[in-house]
Amino acid sequence: MKIYSVNDPEFAEYGKVLDGYDTKELIAAMEQIALPDEGVAYEPGIDSLEKCAVFADLKAGAYGDMPIQLGMCWGHNKLLNCLEYHKDSELNIGATDFILLLAKEGQIKDGVLDTADVKAFRAPAGAVVEVYATSLHYAPCQTEDGGFRVAIVLPKDTNTDIVKSEPKNLEDKMLWARNKWLLAHPDSAEAKQGAYIGLKGENVSV
Repeated sequence: MKIYSVNDPEFAEYGKVLDGYDTKELIAAMEQIALPDEGVAYEPGIDSLEKCAVFADLKAGAYGDMPIQLGMCWGHNKLLNCLEYHKDSELNIGATDFILLLAKEGQIKDGVLDTADVKAFRAPAGAVVEVYATSLHYAPCQTEDGGFRVAIVLPKDTNTDIVKSEPKNLEDKMLWARNKWLLAHPDSAEAKQGAYIGLKGENVSV
């Protein structure tokens, strides 16, 4: 599939790159965390990353002084597997270049999204990439054999465990964690764990 850049005009409907933030200290802290041997790891908040100066800068600027968390998604991945969305923007900051597989919430039809609608965007290391609330996304994909490390900034407590209530509508069936609505591909591990199956077509790979 064609891989665009987050600096291309095609990215404008999915998000934007935020200038002015110094991410060097954050990248150095991310690189101290070992990669898993296989698969992907995720932690919503990591103390060593939140101690970096850019955490306070992002809280004050990008999130307008809302409570936030700074964690990381890291490991080895080339597949789409799922798409998720939150009720707010997410910030991604890579220690190396990485690829985001994205679609639009408005492309969900009767609870299902065709993976043919997914587009790929490459982000350069160190850039602060905002992914809008209406942009479906999931684990980043690596651009090199060594894997990836991407810092993830979100409102506090996003992606943490919740006790689910009885669904009142179709969207409620997609709720997978706090402030996390998930559409899984049938071939994904998440589908086997009981996640809502909302993707049809190829499990896209880069």
